Amino acid sequence: MNEFLWPVRVYYEDTDAGGVVYYANYLKFMERARTEWLRKLGFEQDELIAQHNVLFAVRRVTVDYRQPARFNEKLVVSARVAEAGKASLTFAQAIYREAGNVLLCDGEVKIASLDALTFRPRAIPGELQQKLVV
Repeated sequence: MNEFLWPVRVYYEDTDAGGVVYYANYLKFMERARTEWLRKLGFEQDELIAQHNVLFAVRRVTVDYRQPARFNEKLVVSARVAEAGKASLTFAQAIYREAGNVLLCDGEVKIASLDALTFRPRAIPGELQQKLVV
Protein backbone atom coordinates (compact mmCIF):
# COMPACT_ATOMS: atom_id res chain seq x y z
CA MET A 1 0.00 0.00 0.00
CA ASN A 2 1.75 3.16 -1.14
CA GLU A 3 -0.63 6.05 -0.48
CA PHE A 4 -3.84 5.84 1.51
CA LEU A 5 -6.61 8.35 0.78
CA TRP A 6 -9.42 9.24 3.20
CA PRO A 7 -12.36 11.57 2.41
CA VAL A 8 -13.34 14.25 4.92
CA ARG A 9 -16.09 16.85 4.85
CA VAL A 10 -15.61 20.14 6.68
CA TYR A 11 -18.25 20.65 9.35
CA TYR A 12 -19.18 23.95 10.92
CA GLU A 13 -17.44 22.87 14.14
CA ASP A 14 -14.16 22.57 12.18
CA THR A 15 -14.13 26.26 11.28
CA ASP A 16 -12.98 29.37 13.13
CA ALA A 17 -14.58 32.80 13.37
CA GLY A 18 -13.32 33.61 9.88
CA GLY A 19 -15.23 30.70 8.38
CA VAL A 20 -12.16 28.64 7.50
CA VAL A 21 -10.86 25.41 8.98
CA TYR A 22 -9.05 26.13 12.25
CA TYR A 23 -5.38 25.28 11.77
CA ALA A 24 -5.25 22.54 14.45
CA ASN A 25 -8.13 20.68 12.83
CA TYR A 26 -5.95 19.77 9.86
CA LEU A 27 -3.96 17.67 12.34
CA LYS A 28 -7.19 15.94 13.39
CA PHE A 29 -7.95 15.13 9.76
CA MET A 30 -4.44 13.68 9.38
CA GLU A 31 -4.89 11.62 12.54
CA ARG A 32 -8.14 10.16 11.21
CA ALA A 33 -6.46 9.21 7.95
CA ARG A 34 -3.67 7.38 9.81
CA THR A 35 -6.25 5.54 11.96
CA GLU A 36 -8.22 4.50 8.88
CA TRP A 37 -4.97 3.43 7.19
CA LEU A 38 -4.33 1.09 10.13
CA ARG A 39 -7.89 -0.25 9.84
CA LYS A 40 -7.42 -0.94 6.15
CA LEU A 41 -4.33 -2.96 7.05
CA GLY A 42 -6.43 -4.91 9.55
CA PHE A 43 -5.36 -3.26 12.82
CA GLU A 44 -7.47 -1.47 15.43
CA GLN A 45 -5.60 0.73 17.88
CA ASP A 46 -7.42 -0.65 20.92
CA GLU A 47 -6.58 -4.18 19.81
CA LEU A 48 -2.92 -3.27 19.38
CA ILE A 49 -2.92 -2.16 23.02
CA ALA A 50 -4.78 -5.25 24.24
CA GLN A 51 -2.89 -7.83 22.16
CA HIS A 52 0.58 -6.30 21.79
CA ASN A 53 0.78 -3.72 24.59
CA VAL A 54 1.63 -1.12 21.94
CA LEU A 55 0.25 2.35 21.33
CA PHE A 56 1.24 5.08 18.93
CA ALA A 57 1.98 8.69 19.88
CA VAL A 58 2.89 11.69 17.76
CA ARG A 59 6.51 12.68 18.35
CA ARG A 60 6.94 15.46 15.81
CA VAL A 61 4.82 17.32 13.25
CA THR A 62 5.73 19.79 10.54
CA VAL A 63 2.94 21.29 8.47
CA ASP A 64 2.87 23.81 5.66
CA TYR A 65 -0.49 25.54 5.29
CA ARG A 66 -0.99 26.61 1.68
CA GLN A 67 -4.68 27.46 1.18
CA PRO A 68 -7.71 27.52 3.49
CA ALA A 69 -10.51 24.99 3.51
CA ARG A 70 -14.01 26.23 4.21
CA PHE A 71 -17.27 24.97 5.67
CA ASN A 72 -18.93 22.08 3.81
CA GLU A 73 -16.05 21.45 1.41
CA LYS A 74 -15.07 17.91 0.59
CA LEU A 75 -11.43 17.16 1.29
CA VAL A 76 -9.15 14.22 0.67
CA VAL A 77 -6.44 13.38 3.21
CA SER A 78 -3.47 11.28 2.15
CA ALA A 79 -1.15 9.23 4.32
CA ARG A 80 1.99 7.47 3.11
CA VAL A 81 4.70 5.83 5.17
CA ALA A 82 7.85 7.70 4.16
CA GLU A 83 10.13 5.97 6.65
CA ALA A 84 9.75 2.97 8.94
CA GLY A 85 12.02 2.30 11.89
CA LYS A 86 11.92 -0.45 14.47
CA ALA A 87 9.83 1.69 16.84
CA SER A 88 8.73 4.63 14.68
CA LEU A 89 6.90 5.56 11.50
CA THR A 90 7.22 8.78 9.58
CA PHE A 91 4.22 9.69 7.46
CA ALA A 92 4.10 12.09 4.55
CA GLN A 93 0.60 13.55 4.60
CA ALA A 94 -1.35 16.06 2.55
CA ILE A 95 -4.84 17.47 2.45
CA TYR A 96 -6.48 18.40 -0.84
CA ARG A 97 -9.72 20.09 -1.76
CA GLU A 98 -11.58 17.39 -3.67
CA ALA A 99 -12.85 19.87 -6.25
CA GLY A 100 -9.89 20.57 -8.48
CA ASN A 101 -7.49 18.47 -6.39
CA VAL A 102 -6.05 21.66 -4.83
CA LEU A 103 -3.31 21.15 -2.23
CA LEU A 104 -4.34 22.86 1.02
CA CYS A 105 -1.61 21.68 3.37
CA ASP A 106 1.07 19.04 3.61
CA GLY A 107 3.50 17.85 6.17
CA GLU A 108 5.36 15.12 7.94
CA VAL A 109 4.23 13.31 11.09
CA LYS A 110 6.61 11.13 13.06
CA ILE A 111 4.89 8.50 15.18
CA ALA A 112 6.54 6.65 18.06
CA SER A 113 5.58 3.09 18.93
CA LEU A 114 5.37 2.91 22.73
CA ASP A 115 4.83 0.35 25.45
CA ALA A 116 1.27 1.02 26.63
CA LEU A 117 2.25 0.79 30.30
CA THR A 118 5.67 2.46 30.49
CA PHE A 119 5.44 4.82 27.49
CA ARG A 120 8.96 3.74 26.52
CA PRO A 121 9.81 2.87 22.90
CA ARG A 122 8.59 -0.57 21.84
CA ALA A 123 9.04 -2.34 18.52
CA ILE A 124 6.19 -2.11 16.07
CA PRO A 125 4.43 -5.51 16.04
CA GLY A 126 5.86 -7.84 13.39
CA GLU A 127 2.46 -8.38 11.76
CA LEU A 128 2.22 -4.65 11.09
CA GLN A 129 5.88 -4.34 10.05
CA GLN A 130 5.26 -6.95 7.34
CA LYS A 131 2.51 -4.84 5.80
CA LEU A 132 4.51 -1.60 5.64
CA VAL A 133 5.61 -0.41 2.22
CA VAL A 134 8.16 2.36 2.14
